[in-house]
Amino acid sequence: MSSVEPPSHVRSTFGLREVEPIPLGADWEGGWRCDDVVLSPVADHARAAWSAKVRETLNPDGVRLARPVRATDGRYVVSGWRADTFIDGSPEPRHDEVVSLSMRLHAATAPLERPRFLVQPPVAPWADVDVFVAADRAAWEQVPLRGVKGQFEATSADGRTSVELIGQLATLRKPVQSPDQLVHGDLFGTVLFSGSEAPGITDITPYWRPAGWAAGVAVVDALSWGGADEELIGRWEDLPEWPQMLLRALMFRLAVHALHPRSTPEALPGLVRTADLIRLML
Repeated sequence: MSSVEPPSHVRSTFGLREVEPIPLGADWEGGWRCDDVVLSPVADHARAAWSAKVRETLNPDGVRLARPVRATDGRYVVSGWRADTFIDGSPEPRHDEVVSLSMRLHAATAPLERPRFLVQPPVAPWADVDVFVAADRAAWEQVPLRGVKGQFEATSADGRTSVELIGQLATLRKPVQSPDQLVHGDLFGTVLFSGSEAPGITDITPYWRPAGWAAGVAVVDALSWGGADEELIGRWEDLPEWPQMLLRALMFRLAVHALHPRSTPEALPGLVRTADLIRLML
């Protein structure tokens, strides 16, 4: 999250030179509100431009989407900043509604093609996005974390515990038949609620995985860090191949914990508790 105010030339290119920016904080990933437009810093140009292009025309049922605002020259991203329409709301612990939104959203994204950047492997020196790419692959490849062997070694006690747990969970995987598609893999804590209005989404973090996996990531996050009740898992057991989707979602989050340089030991106990719950389903 950036605390740096958007530069004047960026505001000008988006037609916002005369507007005083107001910081919005974590709900908008360090974005700044300028009237009805939000300027947000971009971590990866290709992903930001792709998300903007998709959100420009996507119409999921019962979802408020922040629509991109193009610059005066037609660009989606200018000097590391993007612009979107402001939508009201803030994250709330309405976990079942997030899972429900996930399924509606992914019904709409199912026809989308796989963007080329999702095929590319992580490359050293790693950026944040490479950590998530490597973690995603770890949950699905035959030997977890084989793709980063020689580039990464867990040095902290909690990092080593995460790697050991990933290895144990990998033995519980079974082949799945659910088709891969374009999904938003980071819904927990990013869905904006405003009373009885439809939930809102400000961005799409793309992965090429089954829709049930994306719902599983939201549930794993909610159980591990969001104070969700344990019955949340069972309420969605009718989703296709649900135990295996949860298993891979958990392995993904454990791999992020092991790989990310800003991971903290305090995040691991929640994942361990969630692992115990998921093991009971397998």
